Amino acid sequence: MTPIADILAAAQPTETGYTATIPAGWLQGRTAFGGLSSAIALHAAQHCEPDLPPLRTAQVSFIGPLAGDITVTATKLRRGRTAAFIQADITSDAGLGYRATFVFMSGQPSTIDLDNRPLMDRQPPVQDAKVFTGPEGFFINNFNFLDIKDGIGEGELLRWARLRATEGLDPMVHLMAIADALPPAVARLFTTGYPPVSSVTWLVNMLTPTPSTTDDWWLLSAKSDYARNGCSSQTMRVWNASGELVAEGMQSVAIFI
Repeated sequence: MTPIADILAAAQPTETGYTATIPAGWLQGRTAFGGLSSAIALHAAQHCEPDLPPLRTAQVSFIGPLAGDITVTATKLRRGRTAAFIQADITSDAGLGYRATFVFMSGQPSTIDLDNRPLMDRQPPVQDAKVFTGPEGFFINNFNFLDIKDGIGEGELLRWARLRATEGLDPMVHLMAIADALPPAVARLFTTGYPPVSSVTWLVNMLTPTPSTTDDWWLLSAKSDYARNGCSSQTMRVWNASGELVAEGMQSVAIFI
């Protein structure tokens, strides 16, 4: 198991970003786990401009496979009075595999003050709970999971998740890494084996400038309301251990069967 902080610490700076290596233990199939790619890209974006405000939105495209040695570049697209748009690309020997636009935005005074975020009353795992960790050599070995099965509908997943090694991680990088830890929700519709599916795009909105939780546990939700013609659209949410909604988004998933 290689902590994300170690991957970032070993990265070699370049004029526009850095080079790094994706360990085999962070792969899902022939490409890197999407949360790791997003954490790596966000780390580069955060260092592209000085004194950036908090991350507000990430618009991600999973373009192709990423493995082994990679090059990460970050480019300022525009920086205004309240927001900065930073593009981050990741390439490997297979070419461009990942592109994201990160929007960093300061809070502003407003006459509007609405907070209807749904609270979650599910309790995080107790200290001696029997949690699931994936086999070595696969990206889920870097996580602990606890599934919630009661009250879950068709095409829906709800799971407590935590990274096994978080020391030294920026809180937003940590959240980007954990937020994609669920398999696509459409996987629940298959009755035998893990289906051949792949995330295509991912939109994430951060609902707090300072994400935090207790004992590194986050509650992840993914729900697919539409899966047809080889494509699934799903909504996603992340709560902290106190039941506060900290991120939400959408993902498009390709189905190859």
